Amino acid sequence: MKLVVAIVKDSDAMDVSDALVENNFRMTRIASTGGFLRRGNVTLLIGLDEGQLDLLFATIQGACRTPENPNEHKATIFVLPAEDFVQLG
Repeated sequence: MKLVVAIVKDSDAMDVSDALVENNFRMTRIASTGGFLRRGNVTLLIGLDEGQLDLLFATIQGACRTPENPNEHKATIFVLPAEDFVQLG
């Protein structure tokens, strides 16, 4: 099991979220601000099985617009190990 922290531009957030939902990924969206350029971002927290990582990366890659500045990235993604998760009802 993995916890993915994906940081995308505010302008791409809806497209990325919609694409993730279409591919049956569940996520939590958190509004965030970049520290260097102080631009709006959205941080997505996504729990998934390791076998789903390639599909997740492709989904995010395909949903983000091409950056205008050559020094910018479409997204920054951290993959962290997660032992388990619990949804309380």
